[in-house]
Amino acid sequence: MSTDSERVTIRIPKDRVDALQKLVEQGQFTNLSDAIRAAIDSFMQAKSTPDHIERLTVELPKGNVVKLEELVHSGDSISVDDAVRNAVREYVRLRLQKATESQENK
Repeated sequence: MSTDSERVTIRIPKDRVDALQKLVEQGQFTNLSDAIRAAIDSFMQAKSTPDHIERLTVELPKGNVVKLEELVHSGDSISVDDAVRNAVREYVRLRLQKATESQENK
């Protein structure tokens, strides 16, 4: 953590604090402050996307994530995010191609 920081006092609903504390107890974060900083970092990353890019969040079944991780380990993609981007690009390309062919046949 940077030594150049400021203390900010905020109020957070108890259920959110409890959820964050559960993540700490599960070992995902060292303490509540780290969990809150990570949440803020994630929020800032989502809000600082360049204008020409639309950021989406995708929820996938764990089985699909395992398959995506296998693609990464096999060298097909550099990361799970990259594998998802490639899959979406290919899906869109095929759908647009199909739509174009359909319009040409009318």
